[in-house]
Amino acid sequence: MSQRTPRQFPATRMRRMRKDDFSRRLMRENQLTADDLILPVFVLEGAQRRESVPSMPGVERLSIDLLIEECREVHALGVPAIALFPVMDTEAKTLYAEESYNPSGLVQRCVRALKEALPTLGVITDVALDPYTTHGQDGILDDDGYVLNDRTVETLIKQALSHAEAGADVIAPSDMMDGRIGSIRAMLEQEGLINTRIMAYSAKYASNYYGPFRDAVGSSSNLGKADKQTYQMDPANSDEAMHEVAMDVAEGADMVMVKPGMPYLDVVTRVKTELQVPTFAYQVSGEYAMHMAAFQNGWLEADKVILESLMCFKRAGADGILTYFARRAAELLAEKNRL
Repeated sequence: MSQRTPRQFPATRMRRMRKDDFSRRLMRENQLTADDLILPVFVLEGAQRRESVPSMPGVERLSIDLLIEECREVHALGVPAIALFPVMDTEAKTLYAEESYNPSGLVQRCVRALKEALPTLGVITDVALDPYTTHGQDGILDDDGYVLNDRTVETLIKQALSHAEAGADVIAPSDMMDGRIGSIRAMLEQEGLINTRIMAYSAKYASNYYGPFRDAVGSSSNLGKADKQTYQMDPANSDEAMHEVAMDVAEGADMVMVKPGMPYLDVVTRVKTELQVPTFAYQVSGEYAMHMAAFQNGWLEADKVILESLMCFKRAGADGILTYFARRAAELLAEKNRL
């Protein structure tokens, strides 16, 4: 192995290339564009309905008609895809989450409407049961309250099939059950849905950053003081994440996800460098809420921090970023390109 000649001062002045904008641009190692962004959106029943999410300023739950208009504007800014999350009415929630695979359910109808209105917009659907269960857990429980893995996977397969048949481009299992990627991939192959992509939430941690999201989808009150540590990952572990990702890829995942985002960028880097697979990360609701609180108090400069935070994901190795800042970031990038 050849040895690199050490740089020494004053022959090398590192600040020399930082002096002017043109040289900073020429040596920039990573670029952020609208192509890197995925907007998470919340859909609810009804028409002409919008509800603010108090813990996520600027984020709204929208009925299908209003969501289509929002997505039309976001897509026009160059954002290639949205990630769809349902807000279910209380009466639709059950112990066994039957509504999750209803062909005429909220998500299924929304997917069909989005693909009809915006055929080139990528639609990613969440495959998990927590919006549909009375207890707020991501699966079917036994008598002791433990989430049953294989029984849950049976329902996830039905849910994934209903999304794929509705026209979802990407299904994204976020439940963290063992073996669900292989089972879903086998089902898609069997049904001839060979081009339906799977974005596996492979390294999803039992994080405390999810609170505002659970408020947004209405599962926090159902979950109560319970947690998800028996299936989501321990925040102390990264080797375990590598095993999870490798297994999901072997089972047929096309893309993998690390969640949350900024506190787990070391995991993003390990996944990208060690496994070299399409790697995505989620700048989750808690990250968004903290940023917004600082912006609203004047403690941080919003536009610059939004772009910096997203560039950090790119530097860490993320191919794409799910972020509630996707629209604003795309607007800022478009303004920058016009200058």
